[in-house]
Amino acid sequence: MDNNSGCKPEIQYPCRWQFRLIGEERSAMLAAIGAAVDISACAIADGNISSGGRYLSVLVETTVADDAERLGLYQRFAADPAIKVVL
Repeated sequence: MDNNSGCKPEIQYPCRWQFRLIGEERSAMLAAIGAAVDISACAIADGNISSGGRYLSVLVETTVADDAERLGLYQRFAADPAIKVVL
């Protein structure tokens, strides 16, 4: 039996955090990223493209100061219509 179920991992802040964003149009996703974070303060890389070519992923790595900032970025990314999934 897993004794760690339901346990929240302890994250040492500040730390680098990576988001994988999935959407349909790269330029719209980059605009959404720019609206949420200072692009000059993060690393952005192309990820995978779906087999049918409809979806693509973009990796965004940035430094987060605390849990509130990390969750706030997640919510801003998830709220943008250009971004279908945030991992």
